[in-house]
Amino acid sequence: MFKGFFVTGTDTGVGKTIVTAALVKAINSLGVRACGMKPIESGCGREGKTLIPCDSLFLQQISHMKEPRNLITPYCFESPLAPLAASRQEDCAVNIGTVKKAFYRLSRHYEIIVVEGLGGLMVPITRDYFVADLASELNLPLVIVARPGLGTINHTMLTVNYALDAGLEIAGIIINFSRPPENSPAEKTNQKILSEICPAPMLGIFPYMAKIGETEIEKIALRSLDIRRIRNYIRPA
Repeated sequence: MFKGFFVTGTDTGVGKTIVTAALVKAINSLGVRACGMKPIESGCGREGKTLIPCDSLFLQQISHMKEPRNLITPYCFESPLAPLAASRQEDCAVNIGTVKKAFYRLSRHYEIIVVEGLGGLMVPITRDYFVADLASELNLPLVIVARPGLGTINHTMLTVNYALDAGLEIAGIIINFSRPPENSPAEKTNQKILSEICPAPMLGIFPYMAKIGETEIEKIALRSLDIRRIRNYIRPA
């Protein structure tokens, strides 16, 4: 049963958390109760013995969630590494069952859950289990976040084609300016080229945000996302 979206990237650092938050706000604007979830977060800060998952806290704030943090992010790692490497370094193996239980517990309270993945689809969570496997098991359509600049056509097409070959559904692609624009030829032409050759639709282009807060996220969501396409996913005709 459809319960949300799975946000993945063509690479790390492309702005998945911003897109996840914007999707939550866009869905809320349709009168649907939604929340964000980041099952695993690496590169967490530390306060004493406590790890602080900044992305998770941001999603919790944006979603106005009262649920405990271990449901929003069951696994936190200090090492800025893929989960497989981080879990080995910190001697804390990821149990996929724990992640799925947290997702299903949240689904009792929210109509839609927007799950933020880690890096790209082939990031290993365990030795033989990847981000793509988690998206598949949760049975969620993908939202793929891509960079605007040079190289993004190749990265996006590789991600899209792998996802389709793996049997994953793709809701769409979002090009996100996570850094100030360079006004390069690639930035000016990538959207058009991808619209012509990519089998997945474009959901929007996010401009660079100098300030990131709930108000700014909401404005971006309503201005830059294809709300009609999102509505069709949530409430198909």
